[in-house]
Amino acid sequence: MGTVANRGEGIAEQVGGKIKEGVGKLTGSEQMQAEGEAKEAKGEAREEIAKAGESAKGTGEGLTGGMKDRVGAAIGNEKMQAEGKAKELEGEAREKLNR
Repeated sequence: MGTVANRGEGIAEQVGGKIKEGVGKLTGSEQMQAEGEAKEAKGEAREEIAKAGESAKGTGEGLTGGMKDRVGAAIGNEKMQAEGKAKELEGEAREKLNR
């Protein structure tokens, strides 16, 4: 399953947990309320794990792109340098998006 799907499932699980917690409060069911809180926490954890994975992927892309940029500059290959810079920026953007 993809990171985006895991992140979406985490958010959905949080919403479901909030609803279950609210129903538990309304009905006076401490068990349902606790189950809702647990489901919400599980969803938050799933979302954070997905974000961490995407952030790490961005770091890797940024490093790879940066290396390609520098090698391209060193050997005078402008195309390689431009591709590397683009990949480096893409990685930085992915990393920032998932903090």
